[in-house]
Amino acid sequence: MSDALSLTRAARLIGVTRAELQKKIQCGEMISHDGMVTVGNLLACYPDAQLEDTAESRRVAQIKERAFGKRVFERALPDAEVLAARVTELGKTLAINQGQVKQFHALLGKLWDKLAEVESRLPPESRMTMAELKTWIKQEVESAMEPGFINPLEIKDSVLRIITAQVTILPSKHDFLVEGHDTLLEAAMRSGIPLNYGCSGGNCGLCKARVVSGEVKKTRQHDFVISEAERQQGYILLCSNTAVSDLVIEAPVAGGVQDIPFQQISAHVKTTGLLNDDMLLLHLQTPRTQRLRFLAGQGVTLRVGQSYSAELPIASCPCDDRNLLFHIHRQPGNLFSDYVFDHLHHNDLVEIEGPQGEFILHEKSPRPLYFFAFDTGFAPIKSLIEHALSLEAESICLHWFGSSPQHIYLQNMAHAWQDALDNFRHEEHIAGFDLRTVSGKRKETLLGQLGDIVAADAELLQGDIYIAGPEDAVSIAERFFLDKGLPKTRVAVANVK
Repeated sequence: MSDALSLTRAARLIGVTRAELQKKIQCGEMISHDGMVTVGNLLACYPDAQLEDTAESRRVAQIKERAFGKRVFERALPDAEVLAARVTELGKTLAINQGQVKQFHALLGKLWDKLAEVESRLPPESRMTMAELKTWIKQEVESAMEPGFINPLEIKDSVLRIITAQVTILPSKHDFLVEGHDTLLEAAMRSGIPLNYGCSGGNCGLCKARVVSGEVKKTRQHDFVISEAERQQGYILLCSNTAVSDLVIEAPVAGGVQDIPFQQISAHVKTTGLLNDDMLLLHLQTPRTQRLRFLAGQGVTLRVGQSYSAELPIASCPCDDRNLLFHIHRQPGNLFSDYVFDHLHHNDLVEIEGPQGEFILHEKSPRPLYFFAFDTGFAPIKSLIEHALSLEAESICLHWFGSSPQHIYLQNMAHAWQDALDNFRHEEHIAGFDLRTVSGKRKETLLGQLGDIVAADAELLQGDIYIAGPEDAVSIAERFFLDKGLPKTRVAVANVK
């Protein structure tokens, strides 16, 4: 079995992020070839790598899932057929290795016979040299046959190859792992990869992709018809198949907002809940056959009642495309706000149009991520952070500014992220005034707070900045960072009404 590993699988083995491995490669601390690393190189960099799966590590993993806003996903074994296929493949590899060992022993026997034949023809004065050679060979063979160091990473990799399969996407070269009973589409979305799809139920055919190599298993029948010619070429629906073995597939990956189509969906209210007296969490659920495809940080238009509408950022991760969260601020006199707080109930119909907006993550940037949320600007920031966490970003920092303490309305969530994640930290700042109206002394105060943050964090101006909230506060913060010398391409902003 080759010990070459992709960065995704290597990171899983060691228990670190892909970003950390990439950093070691860039610094020359770890050798890679074509994006692959060896088990030996991993152990050289992480000599204390352990196999233990402690109760504490499981607890932290669950906290992460809750903090991301996803369902808590208990890692499960694949179904019996997939498991049997993977064990069989591992058995074939073991059989090949055992066959090579037998050939090695047979070769040794032939070598001894050949040496004896040569020795019989040697003059007496040369037989001493032959005896020394035979002694050396015997010692080396015996040494090689002694039980040696068992590489724990090779053991763990063998186990992971049974319970997970790796998928590489062409031409983008994204890769991800398929666990448990996940379909290929579900696993990709869980990893933050925006593949093309529509219904997720096998009806529309938008998630059609071609299998270049590897074996898949259909998880359900689907209504969309793939022609016989396409089946012969390896086309499948990602929403209706899972991986039996490691795969290489050809599939389009969204590179920006231009790749996401405009959609109109009728959703229903699953729950509404007060976060405080003036903030409401609205949970909408789309039909199983019509899910909203969007990029983290984007928003939609919601229509309720007879004619009430509002443009709102989505406060959840694209990885859970059927369950959409929104943070609604009570604004007396605003017809949409009044209706949602006073009249919207479980199972009511809400029309969704979108997505819209270009406030999205620059996924290919290696720089640390800094998020500045002003009041309800936390909604799109939350979506971006959850997406960044699914991508295993190396460093994430959140600065949440509230007009008052009440405006920092999901304080426990930020604390949970910080408690569970080594790469996340956050600070809360109370402005003491309405961040929707910032001028004069208020502007001076806000600029002073931003200046203190920069002075206390030497790396901040080396990162990518994301700012969301009321227009006044966002405009001042954007100008502050641009005046510090950051290019506009590294300062993304979104106005949240």
